[in-house]
Amino acid sequence: MTEPDNTPPENWPPAIDQPQPDTVDEAEPEGQMTFLDHLEDLRWTLFKSFIAFGAACILIGIFLAQFSELLRWPYLFAVSGRDIEMSGLINTSILGVFSVIFYLLLGGGFALSLPFMLYFVGQFVSPGLNERELKLLRPACLGAFVLFFLGATFSFFILVPAALRASIIFNQMLGFAPLWTAASYYGLLTWMVLGVGLAFQFPLVLLILVFLEILSKAQLLAFRKYSIVLFLCIGAVVTPTTDPVTFILLAAPMSLLYEIAIVGAGRLERRREDAEEEEID
Repeated sequence: MTEPDNTPPENWPPAIDQPQPDTVDEAEPEGQMTFLDHLEDLRWTLFKSFIAFGAACILIGIFLAQFSELLRWPYLFAVSGRDIEMSGLINTSILGVFSVIFYLLLGGGFALSLPFMLYFVGQFVSPGLNERELKLLRPACLGAFVLFFLGATFSFFILVPAALRASIIFNQMLGFAPLWTAASYYGLLTWMVLGVGLAFQFPLVLLILVFLEILSKAQLLAFRKYSIVLFLCIGAVVTPTTDPVTFILLAAPMSLLYEIAIVGAGRLERRREDAEEEEID
């Protein structure tokens, strides 16, 4: 009877400094962020935006009376030169003044903190962009601020006074005496200024979609004849007034911005074609 062979294998014992296949930890690619890291960055972006908005609200609160008087210009312009008795802005409820303060802080705080919010958002999205996309990040943020400023300015100096004057004219036609509360005036002003400022962002959105090759200049040209209906619908949402003058005043600059978006889309497509030709050469 043969004895069993108890000779250990040649590779026994395993080398201590040699990792076993089943115990090797897969290292994460260097520089790649995890899902939790992205959530942490998003949390800090929202936190910094909130701090910027809070600081802007505090600044508005310090000069609240002066800011309130400044925002009364559309009302004063609308009632000037009209043969109608206006008792000024009144308050008919105990908490009405707090509604006014809320509208002042909301509108002023958002407008002042918007550049900082755009900067923080740019910091958040920049790590996930390639070199070509990074070149468009700064112009996109700058364009968003400029478009908001143009929309808010247009609403403050043209759209809101026109809406108020239209209300006065129709009140005169029907023999009514307008009696406006401060809360209703500042609420209307805040809604229209912020709403039109945000509505003016649509050409930038269209250009981004063209840059991502989701839309094309040909599609924008094909939709041009329907765009006026869309702008009138946007006007119905942004402007709570129901007079046709306000709708037309808002649809006119938005139609112009749509034409600018078409021109910009053509330039983006030409740049893309030139870049592709250079790569082929």
